[in-house]
Amino acid sequence: MLVIGAISFLALEMRAEENARICKAPVVVPATFEIVTEQILDQPERTEIQTVPPKYESVERQFQVQAPTIQYNIVPAIYETVTEQVQIKPERTETVVIPAEYESYTEQILVQPAHTVWRLKPQYLGEALGLDERSSTDLKDYFEAVDVPAEYQSVTRTRIVTPERSETRIIPAQYQTLVKRVVVEPSRIEEVHKPAEYEIVQVEELVAPAREEFVSVPATYRTIEKKVAASEAVLSWRDAPCEDQLSVGDIRRIQAALATAGFQLEIDGVLGPTTLNSLSEYQRKNGLAEGRVTFESLNMLGVQLTQ
Repeated sequence: MLVIGAISFLALEMRAEENARICKAPVVVPATFEIVTEQILDQPERTEIQTVPPKYESVERQFQVQAPTIQYNIVPAIYETVTEQVQIKPERTETVVIPAEYESYTEQILVQPAHTVWRLKPQYLGEALGLDERSSTDLKDYFEAVDVPAEYQSVTRTRIVTPERSETRIIPAQYQTLVKRVVVEPSRIEEVHKPAEYEIVQVEELVAPAREEFVSVPATYRTIEKKVAASEAVLSWRDAPCEDQLSVGDIRRIQAALATAGFQLEIDGVLGPTTLNSLSEYQRKNGLAEGRVTFESLNMLGVQLTQ
């Protein structure tokens, strides 16, 4: 790796372009590498003695698992449910009194007959008529005859429909149904002959014994990855901010961006060794030119200068 000695900002200013105020800084363009794959011998060709395991074959065999037996079973009795009618009360005769039957009816009763009353005419209601016994005014001028209809009232009465009477009835005999269980077939003992039981199982029988044989094992290879240099590191010039373009605020933003990228440094606005070492490591990891604060690195960090 190439190492650049300290170059003052004054020297950089001498390489500045007058109009654009862009200085040139000497930097190291890092070497580039590429990954290539290569086949290498893992195991050479060889001859091995291999043991061929014995060969078995699965066959079916029948085995007796239970001898023939005689089993004695108790057969329970068989019952049947029957019903029977039993008289609990004989037929009898009794006299029954049938009460009288009544009904309700309603009739209209005259409470007050129709009549005529004299009432003050509506236009004189609430007025003082100024009449006395000596007045010659006819009262009919102030009153009118009003017919009041007859008034009736509904009265509910009860009357007999059927008088009380007695009659003789025959009460039939009463029976009760009894349920009984009767034996249809008594219990007994019977013999049950059970035949022998067999089971078919799978067994392994030897077909060929184990043996040894010589086997040629071909060589095996494995693929490895190698990192090879595609280009060497070179010294070059890159566009960089001039000395008076880097303010304390700019340096703080550079330090903050490096801290966000995972570097341990103090954000103090001083472009010291710790900041420059962190910047160089950031440039190396991202394939950037190393050694100075370049516009290429500022763009990658997302830092915009104030000037």
